[in-house]
Amino acid sequence: MLDLALEEHLDELDPLRHFRDDASDEDSANTIVPVQPPSIRNQTIELVFPAPGDRGAPIAIRLAVDASPGCGGIAWPAGEVLASYISRRGSLDGKTVLELGSGTGLVGLVAGKLGARVWITDQAPLLGIMKQNVSLNGLESCVSVMELNWGAPIPANLPRPDLILAADCVYFEPAFPLLVKTLADLVKDSSTEVLFCYKKRRKADKRFFNLLKKEFTWEEVSDDPQREVYSKEAISLLRLFRR
Repeated sequence: MLDLALEEHLDELDPLRHFRDDASDEDSANTIVPVQPPSIRNQTIELVFPAPGDRGAPIAIRLAVDASPGCGGIAWPAGEVLASYISRRGSLDGKTVLELGSGTGLVGLVAGKLGARVWITDQAPLLGIMKQNVSLNGLESCVSVMELNWGAPIPANLPRPDLILAADCVYFEPAFPLLVKTLADLVKDSSTEVLFCYKKRRKADKRFFNLLKKEFTWEEVSDDPQREVYSKEAISLLRLFRR
């Protein structure tokens, strides 16, 4: 019989435990959440990314991480790959950038450091940690936090982006069609660049790309010097193109 008190106690100790070792998944050897300490609560880490063009001072980001609001409250590998790529690529002065499924806001914060006007977006439970990270990095003047639920109408006050960033957004199968709808609503033509980074974890991920190909084509980003390294970890960095 299920011991509810024990289950609640275990959930308190480790909010992400139900994402691990799902025996019902046909590809359960590749768990949704990577192996990490049992509980990540109210920690602050620092991540450093290459200087633009690998010249000058690197970009340092202070990041509050906390699993309490959900799996979006921690740093994920594809986010670090995408942040590193845009950091190497250089200045985003004058660009309007939107990050989808921001979680901690990491990728958008790097874009802000590169000179962009940035909107980092996610569901309501994660807005607090995103605001905290904007403040930790002194980016209040150029990075805004906004609630954006995939599949919902695009907020009227969200400007049309020059660049959309999305990392580690392929993990929850019921959200697949909602994410595709939001991407399609945001991208009308080739004037908006979309960089999409994800880590393959389950066979179910193919269903997302079957939905995506109805609205977009894509190609792997080929000019990232770290591509060979992260591809060994089943991480892909893609550029999407509207059909």
